[in-house]
Amino acid sequence: MKITNVSIRKVEREDSRMKGIASVLLDDEFAVHDIRIIEGTKGLFIAMPSRKTSTGGYRDIAHPISQEVRSMFEKAILDAYETAEDAPSTTSETENSTEEE
Repeated sequence: MKITNVSIRKVEREDSRMKGIASVLLDDEFAVHDIRIIEGTKGLFIAMPSRKTSTGGYRDIAHPISQEVRSMFEKAILDAYETAEDAPSTTSETENSTEEE
């Protein structure tokens, strides 16, 4: 599996820890949208798309199964975020890949 494109939209809201929204294209064939970029106490991290459950909690809609793939997503997204300009939307090509067997 290869991340072939990362799109970043920076978000500037007062009193919000959310710094941006990312979309990732896998193998030029599968897209994952609405990945949030959050400012935490230890720096930036990503939060996968989720929906609110009937009990009031949240459940991921799509997410990596292994830590290796999660790290691949986080690196690609945060690298693209750091190089994105402060414009509302930016696209960045990446060359990160992971083989799945």
